[in-house]
Amino acid sequence: MGWFFTGQPQEKQEMDIWLLILLSLSSATAITLILYQAANHRTKKRRLPPGPPSVPILGNLFWLWRSLQELESILRELHSRYGPIVTLHVGSRRAIFISDRTLAHRALIEHGATFSDRLATRFSGDTQRIISSATYGPLWRLLRRNLISEILHSPRVKLYAHGRAWVLQVLTNHLRSQADSNDAGAVTAMESFQFAMFCLLVLMCFGEKLDEKAIKDIEIATRRLLLYANKLNVLAFAPRISRYIFWNRIKTALQMRQAQIELFVPLIKARKEYKNHPQHKNEEERYVYSYVDSLLDMEIPEEGGRKLTEEEMVSLCSEFLTAGTDTTSTALQWIMANLVKHQGIQAKLLEEIERVVGKDEKEIKEEDLQRMPYLKAVILEGLRRHPPAHFVVPHKVTEDVTLDGYLIPRNASINFMVAEMSWDGKVWEEPMEFKPERFLAGGSGEGVDITGSREIKMMPFGVGRRICPGLGLAMLHLEYFVANLVREFEWKAVDGEEVDLSEKPEFTVVMKRPLRACILPRRRPCGEAL
Repeated sequence: MGWFFTGQPQEKQEMDIWLLILLSLSSATAITLILYQAANHRTKKRRLPPGPPSVPILGNLFWLWRSLQELESILRELHSRYGPIVTLHVGSRRAIFISDRTLAHRALIEHGATFSDRLATRFSGDTQRIISSATYGPLWRLLRRNLISEILHSPRVKLYAHGRAWVLQVLTNHLRSQADSNDAGAVTAMESFQFAMFCLLVLMCFGEKLDEKAIKDIEIATRRLLLYANKLNVLAFAPRISRYIFWNRIKTALQMRQAQIELFVPLIKARKEYKNHPQHKNEEERYVYSYVDSLLDMEIPEEGGRKLTEEEMVSLCSEFLTAGTDTTSTALQWIMANLVKHQGIQAKLLEEIERVVGKDEKEIKEEDLQRMPYLKAVILEGLRRHPPAHFVVPHKVTEDVTLDGYLIPRNASINFMVAEMSWDGKVWEEPMEFKPERFLAGGSGEGVDITGSREIKMMPFGVGRRICPGLGLAMLHLEYFVANLVREFEWKAVDGEEVDLSEKPEFTVVMKRPLRACILPRRRPCGEAL
């Protein structure tokens, strides 16, 4: 893009740019029309899933443009009209949306290999070298296997128990500080939840308890890039042209990416130095085995056994931090909001906690969580009623395939509507109500398999070969922090305010009005004088 800046007057440069765009559009239109007609001829005998009328080149974009924020409600309307599988056209690309749990199971489990590739908008080549968007193949298997075996395997997860206890203390201190700063004892919890989860994931990623400023800097750089990525969705429409029209957005994203690199690379180099000097390994209180350690050891057989580059490791670390922070903190806020709204559920949960651990223990240990079925039911109901992501990352098929009698063409975007499956009235009685009891003995969710391997009743972590590898870690973190937060504080609505469960899409689907609650300590803080 640097060739745009040639020293000519700005008006002349802009005229040249628009002339180039018009010429490109004209050429692309002619080529696309030819390809569009050819594609229609090929698929004439094999019907695509139904959908609203579209026109060549523009597809349904002119119709969707009026309400991108309302996409989910628009899709509900289309599914009621056309059935459980619907096609939209975004430019010349096809996007297929599946809302039916049986069809989702057929696609992701019965035809798992065919539906296991991913379609992702890219502005940097490194996005093809992270687990969530890598092409289904050897590199993806290597990266995923490394994460699961080196960091998310049960014995490894137990090594971070001291880190979870440290972060719990950070979180309760943040909440107490907020509550003490106003007469009402009110807190806006989400910021504290996000920071606490970020502290924990930074420790797991880089193997060191960094100070608050360093963690904040990493959090800000990561979230800025994450939220700005929404502005790059426009690149999915006619990417060869739109990347010139919206080059300034790409430039901004790359600047944000560079800021992230400058923060991460010194931490990666510090881990490399630490690994190369065994005499430092006595500092066990400060250092723990980290995700970066596993990446430093990794070799890529298909590429001559080479090591990962520093920028590739930055991308993987960014993915690790994002995946483990936003979804968990979002789910935690939704669960705590429902416990504030439903005081009877909170009281029942506290009764179970105190029955299992008593009233005098300093902390709920992770092994105690296994004896709390109602706690698990509260977490599952939170994920069912308020899945942090209402769609999984788009899949694509590696070859033309037939599903429910319809053609699913190669390279089409396949989208699964997670929330619609979690709210299916055929499975869940009163699906929009918050009822943890449905997951206890005799309930419709008793023994539910959230991996979806047997059948799909809910899929907050996705399903099939691309299921979220951090499922077990996320469940542990939610159970651990919900239990300790309920034991530590009584959570009540602020006087004169009601808990608003309206939604707003960001990176995840968050509360439109972040949770404000009044917290009352149930016990004296450790060390406080009587």
